[in-house]
Amino acid sequence: MISTVLTDRVRVFLNRFSHRLWVKPLLVCLLSIAVAFAAKLADGTELVEIAPKVSSASIEALLSVMASSMLVIATFSVGSMVSAYASAANTATPRSFILVVADDASQNALSTFVGAFIFSIVALTAVKNDYFQTAGLFILFLLTTFIFGMVIFTFVRWVDRIARLGRMATTIEKVEKAAADALTRRRNTPHLGGVSVRPQARGRAVYAANVGYVQYINIAAMQRWAEKNELRVVIAALPGTFAAPNRPLAYISADGAEQTEIDCTCVAESFQIGDTRLFDDDPRFGLVVLSEIAGRALSPAVNDPGTAICIIGTLVRLFTLWGEPAAVDDKPAPECDRVEVPHVCVQDMFDDAFTAIARDGAGVVEVAVRLQKALESLASSGDGDIRAAAEYHGRLALKRSQKVLDIEEDLQAVQDAAKFAESAASSNT
Repeated sequence: MISTVLTDRVRVFLNRFSHRLWVKPLLVCLLSIAVAFAAKLADGTELVEIAPKVSSASIEALLSVMASSMLVIATFSVGSMVSAYASAANTATPRSFILVVADDASQNALSTFVGAFIFSIVALTAVKNDYFQTAGLFILFLLTTFIFGMVIFTFVRWVDRIARLGRMATTIEKVEKAAADALTRRRNTPHLGGVSVRPQARGRAVYAANVGYVQYINIAAMQRWAEKNELRVVIAALPGTFAAPNRPLAYISADGAEQTEIDCTCVAESFQIGDTRLFDDDPRFGLVVLSEIAGRALSPAVNDPGTAICIIGTLVRLFTLWGEPAAVDDKPAPECDRVEVPHVCVQDMFDDAFTAIARDGAGVVEVAVRLQKALESLASSGDGDIRAAAEYHGRLALKRSQKVLDIEEDLQAVQDAAKFAESAASSNT
């Protein structure tokens, strides 16, 4: 249990830092300073006798070119990245901003440019003060040449990347990947390492000390607390839930008996609460963001039904992924048997994904038909919950289209596509 818990905590910690634009540049700056001074170590080795003599003037010239150009390129890259971030927020949704900022290629490019600038300044200062001897100058020349080549390669690769960063297709791809990762993690560990909720009295409610969204739950800390006090904890607020003073985060009980004298501070502190929702442990958030992108595309100001159709296809892929059975090796035995965690409700996931599209696209026949075909595809799933939710949303989307479509042929096309939902409803009755 300890290894799994540590892995999960490290993942959450690293994901938080990946969203900070300054982390990688800072690490590369420290590394570049260390590399510049590491060349001095060669002066105390046998390389002094065999290393070719390199003129300090040639190294100074190369470092001067790098120092004068890298800061300009770094400034240019930051400006381009900011423009891409604004484009992603304006054309897609502001909720996608955190994923665009975490783009590895852009962060690596900025880190390379800033790190090369710091390296050139430090190395140039050392060379002008005769810090290096023959072997040190030779190693420094090799390092400078290598870094210069790496900068050129990074810049060429980054230009191709920045041309796509912030574009609609790239943003949708990033959101889909984040949602797929969260869905896969939750599918493989549906109870977050705990056990399913038992049909019993919930017990004493535990409330949040502050208001915000549940971002992460430390199940292991709750397990230790529950074992120490011989209690059980029932989670009532999964990641993504809005924690308010009147909404319980969890319930504690001991064989159904209510607990009133136990200090529940540890339980409340095991919930990480922030101002915004995060993609990491909240599979529904990715669906919400995709739905927002489709809703904006269907607004009269944008009028882009093609993007909404693209989002519908993305949602079908995600729900198909959710409906796939987890591999046997991916189903670990429950580690925290005193912490009960509910399943993610499939009906709520469908509400997050398709309600806005069905509402805003009800009057756009191509979107309405495509939505019905997508729901029909999901209704053929072997998962009963997915099938029931797809049939329900198919009937609901048809009702919306019947309210707004005036052309008889358009309405007939939607009705033909929605026959799967109507036939399912009639068979159930």
